[in-house]
This record gives sequence, C-alpha cells and structure tokens, in this order.
Amino acid sequence: MTEFKSLDFDSMTPADFETYLPEFFANGDGHVSTDPRLQTFLRNNPDCAALVRDLEAIADQARSLFEPTEDQDPSDAVWSNIQNKLKQSTGGEDDLPVPLSV
Repeated sequence: MTEFKSLDFDSMTPADFETYLPEFFANGDGHVSTDPRLQTFLRNNPDCAALVRDLEAIADQARSLFEPTEDQDPSDAVWSNIQNKLKQSTGGEDDLPVPLSV
C-alpha cells in the first residue's frame, strides 16, 4: 500500500495515476473524483477524469445490486398463481400443502 502523503499530486503523470488508481478507490469512499488532492490533476487530464467517472459509475451500479429493496418477497398474486397451478396439476385443493406464513 502506498503512502499517499509522499506522492506529488502536482507532478503525477497519467501513467502514475493509473498505477495508483486502485489504491485511490480502495482507500476512499469510492468517489475518487471528489478527492481534493486530485482536483487539479483530473482537471488537467480529461482522459483520466473520464476513466474515473466511468469507474465510479460502475462501482455505484455494483453497490446498488446489493442494496435491499422494499419488497423482496413475491406478491400475493404470485402465490395465488402457484396455488392455482398446483390445484390444476393435482386435481384438487385437498391435496395442497398448507401455505407457510411469511
């Protein structure tokens, strides 16, 4: 792990930036573009700034995949459809198991 205090952000090259980029993401909040130490560099290197924007968007989307949603259980309509299909395939309601409470 690099000690960022020793980095000269003013003389960093795009190649240096790409070398340290994984650590910038790992050591921050996932938003490298808001790091005050990198503002001048990103302003002067639009390709690096575009790369950071793309990676931040990918990281945000990946994080959202793991965020719980309000309604993760299937709707009542889904359960009714399952029950109806089971009735059709077994020939009657008497053969159906008792539904579990969720």
